[in-house]
Amino acid sequence: MWKDENVRYLTSLRAQLIAGKTTSLNGALLTPGEGPILLASGGEIDKAKFGMSWIGEAHAVPIMEQRELVDGFVTGILTPILRSRGLTSGKLAVDQANISFIQSLMTHLPEVELIDGDTIMQQARWIKTDLEVEVIEEACAIGDSVTQRALDETRAGRRELEVAADAMQTLFRLGGEMAHVTTPFFASGEHMSPPHRLATDKIIRNQDLCFIDIGAMWNGYFADIGRTTIVGRPSKEQKKIYTAVYEGLMAGIETMRPGNTNQDCADAIIAKIADHGLEEHLFSLFIGHGIGMGANEPPYIGETLPGTTTYEFQPNMVFAVEPLVWVPNVRGGGGVRLEDMVLITEGDPHLLSRVEYEERLLL
Repeated sequence: MWKDENVRYLTSLRAQLIAGKTTSLNGALLTPGEGPILLASGGEIDKAKFGMSWIGEAHAVPIMEQRELVDGFVTGILTPILRSRGLTSGKLAVDQANISFIQSLMTHLPEVELIDGDTIMQQARWIKTDLEVEVIEEACAIGDSVTQRALDETRAGRRELEVAADAMQTLFRLGGEMAHVTTPFFASGEHMSPPHRLATDKIIRNQDLCFIDIGAMWNGYFADIGRTTIVGRPSKEQKKIYTAVYEGLMAGIETMRPGNTNQDCADAIIAKIADHGLEEHLFSLFIGHGIGMGANEPPYIGETLPGTTTYEFQPNMVFAVEPLVWVPNVRGGGGVRLEDMVLITEGDPHLLSRVEYEERLLL
């Protein structure tokens, strides 16, 4: 396994992340009847050997991109590990990797059959343990605070990046590891119609709708929380859009019980937004997603692209539900998204996020 979330899920390694090097730095190998073998970058191996007593075996590996080094890893590190366990033939599940690694495996371990390991890991992570839910609750407490800080700092005359910086300061002050997205999402006014999914140097102005989606990671688990607010007085059109999104979100959350499906949730959200005549203005993206050690992970809610799959909700699944409607040519912007974290229980859905909605924007 090479994806950051899978490596951390299997080994608890909190590694330094280098931009653009995801799936190239650290890995984990699971073999029958053993704990995970950590394949750590040179910058992490000492920490692993001296500070991670639960890891029985760890090996330093190069950054997995230069072809010669990748070949060296396969022939000098991976092959001896597999040979010592009699595993140089059979199936090897891989979640994600550079093509040079795949080609090297095919060349040097020709009797190994590569199969999909990512789907296996996704499904293993779908249902959270009670302990995982407690960790996500804490991530949500930090994410709520980050969102509230951004709401409190949103006013005319400031730049989007200033508000994002304030929110990020709260994230780190409270012990968060990183935002839900690498590029913190704060957009104001016309930057929400259509959505610009990052913060810029745009100046916030009176009558701007402003959206915050920064969230938090804590102890390896993500919270994804979003709110829309208004600077000054909202127009009737802005209130109509906000009300449609709010009512859609509430309708969708109400369906999130065992026995119902992700499609039931999407249908409820879309139907309620359609009551306001705005279904054609839904954002061209899924409406919700699973979340945990992955910032976005299956199952998805409201996906419309080929391969869409229907799943039943099960207790201890966790989702971020995030309808977004944007209408062009609205003064101050016509884009609204609201996003909440929802835990599936044996009974009623449990809202993990607690940031207030903007009553001034409700009809």
